[in-house]
Parts: sequence; C-alpha cells; structure tokens
Amino acid sequence: MSRSTSLLRQLPLVPFLFMAGITLLTPSVAIAQAQQQAQPQAAPPPIPPTWAQGRSADQENSQLAPHPPGMTAKPGSEIPLNQIKLPKGFAISLWAEGAPNAREMAIGKKGTVFAGTRFVGNVYAIVDKGGSREVKTILKGLYRPSGVVYKDGALYVAELSRILRYDNIEDRLDNPPQPVVVFDVLPKDEPHGWKYMKAGPDGWLYFQIGAPGNIVMPPYTHAQIARVNPDKGILETVARGIRNGSGMDFHPVTRQLWFTNNGRDWVNDEMPNDTLHRVTRKGMNFGYPFCHQGDFLDPEFGKGRSCKEFDPPAAKLGPHVAALGMRFYTGKMFPAEYKNSIFIAEHGSWNRTKKTGYNISRVVLDGSGKVVKYETFAEGFLQGETFWGRPADVQMLPDGSLLVSDDVAGAIYRITYKR
Repeated sequence: MSRSTSLLRQLPLVPFLFMAGITLLTPSVAIAQAQQQAQPQAAPPPIPPTWAQGRSADQENSQLAPHPPGMTAKPGSEIPLNQIKLPKGFAISLWAEGAPNAREMAIGKKGTVFAGTRFVGNVYAIVDKGGSREVKTILKGLYRPSGVVYKDGALYVAELSRILRYDNIEDRLDNPPQPVVVFDVLPKDEPHGWKYMKAGPDGWLYFQIGAPGNIVMPPYTHAQIARVNPDKGILETVARGIRNGSGMDFHPVTRQLWFTNNGRDWVNDEMPNDTLHRVTRKGMNFGYPFCHQGDFLDPEFGKGRSCKEFDPPAAKLGPHVAALGMRFYTGKMFPAEYKNSIFIAEHGSWNRTKKTGYNISRVVLDGSGKVVKYETFAEGFLQGETFWGRPADVQMLPDGSLLVSDDVAGAIYRITYKR
C-alpha cells in the first residue's frame, strides 16, 4: 500500500466528498427536497395568439381583437350601396352577389372574373350574362385559396403553402381540370400566410410570404416578397423586411413592382402607418421588424438600430387601415387625371379604438413615380363605428370600370363614371 493511499484512508469521508464537489444530504434535507419535487409544478402561462403578440402590460386587458371573417353572403337587397360616397360623376352598383368571402380578383381573356377566398376554401368564376352575372363555385375544399392569377389561358391559385394551375379554365368552368402543382414547399404558417399573387411582366408569379406573427424576428424564409418561375419551379426573394405585403401591381410604364404593407399592431392608435412601397432594385429591405413606416424604430427590435439602414416606403397610408388589394388604373372610362393612379382597397382596422379605413383610396404619382397625393375615393362602408362591408380587392374591367370585392358582404361592386 502506498503512502498516499494510506493517508487518504485516514481522512474523514465527509470533508473528502466536500473537496470533491459532492454534497451529502441529511435525511431531513433529502425528505424536504423530495416533497418539494413531488409538488405539482405551476403550468407555464399560456402562449398568446399571434395577433396579441407585442401587447404592453397596460394593453393586456384590451378588448380589441380581429373581427370575425365574413363567411356568408348578404342578399343584395341588404347591401346599402346608397351610403357610399364617391367623387362627382362616379356611381357604384351591385355587380355580383352570392360570393362568400370573395377576396382577390383576376379577369380572363373571355371576360370571366375569378375571385379567391381566404377562409371558405372556394374559388369563384363570375360570368356576365348580359345584364346579370352568374356566380359559379368552380373550386371547393382548397386551403386559403386567396391569390388568383389568369395567365396564358390558365388560372393560377395560391393556397397557404402551394401554387396550383388549372389549364384552359374558361372553357371548363362547369368541369374544371385536375390541377397541376406549380410549387408546393412554401411555409405553412397561418399568420399572414395567405397569398396575394400577381403575374409580372417577366412571366414570374409574385406574392408575399408574411411574418409569422405580429411582431417577431422572422425566419429567413418569411417577411418578404417572393417570385416563382411557373415553368421551372424556381423560387427567388425579391425584397425583404416586409411584415405583410397584402397587395401588389406593376407600374404600366416603368414595370416596377409596387405593393401595400400592413404595419404591426399594439403600439398605439396612431402608430405605425400601413405603407405603400416601390421596388426599384432586387434585394431591397424595408425594415421589419426593426423599423416601421420608414421612420419609427420598433420599441423592442429597434434597439441599437437606425431606420436609415433600410429602404423607406413610397407613402404612409394611415395607421391600421389594413391596405390590401391594389391596381394601377389604365382604363379610359375615368377622367384623364386618373390615368396610372393607384386604387387601394382598405379593409379597415381592428387594432384601433376608433375605426379607420373601410374605403377605397387613390394614390397619385408624378412623372418620376413620386407620390404626390393620397386621398379617399370611395367611403361609406363604415357608418360611425359599425361597418357593413370591407373592401378586399380592386380589378379593372375592359370597359374601364372598376370592380371592388367585399369579403364581408360576399359581393362585388362596379364603379363607373359618366360625364
């Protein structure tokens, strides 16, 4: 036996274990710890719904919450279009009823108007019968089929996580073909996951992939405008820093992409604004979640950042107006000063104590593409603090009149002008 081994055997056990980092428990301590571990642990606080993310302590008991979606259609006799106010010379009429939750619209070569839905899973085809319109439910059982595009005789439908193509659709409204899957590996997040889709002049399909929550640090795959080549299935990012790009169109002259964006909730009634953006180069970053509306740093994510790091919006559209579908006006029915103006469907607020939006607005650009005017064009869907309709999209008909989809009334209206 070595001398060191002999010495170790002479050392008291407890001091040795203490020096080795081992703690011995007395019986009373061990029993107390066992009893403590046996006690049921308190459940963690519930995870708030994504729309409630970002609330401050004094907003926890707020009664504000998203409005229930429109799931049915109102009879035309119950839609008070006489309450809509328009500029002099303009008029609005009920163009089609019986299209529950109608959202984005597209028009076919033969004049068929297609409308997607966000919640009911349908896609509609509205056929003009010469004085009346027939609403056909041509597709059922889809998942968030909001985005619709008509291109080269086919109808493209953007669901939550995939894009489908229905060939030769206008000749097969009563017997639609089986879809061709164009792209099916998009994110499946529900918050801001529905798509608004537009065909670009380059033949690609453009759409948004929104942030998966109100105010979060988004994954690299989210908070962007993306595009997919419908023939090759190639996906690319166009621009980043976009919370929820809800509508888009291409300028008829410059071919540049413009889009609307919904700002975050739960700052206050006046902040931040929804915004209108212009994409002048690939790879632009518009600031989310660090900077909102081009000049307002986020209270949490904006710490240590500067809004000068990011690309500013082309225009502020007002707080919480929920700017959705937009189109450049290229028709000849409206007065000449409306040429190349932007019409925007403002769905209307929920995260504001006094409601705002619920109208069609107009944005006027100068020759360089700078915004020089932002004004209300059609209002009256909101009466006091009660709304009977919510504009979701706008679409121009070949005669130059303007269609407006209303996903609460389940109807489509037509705005005309007569000198």
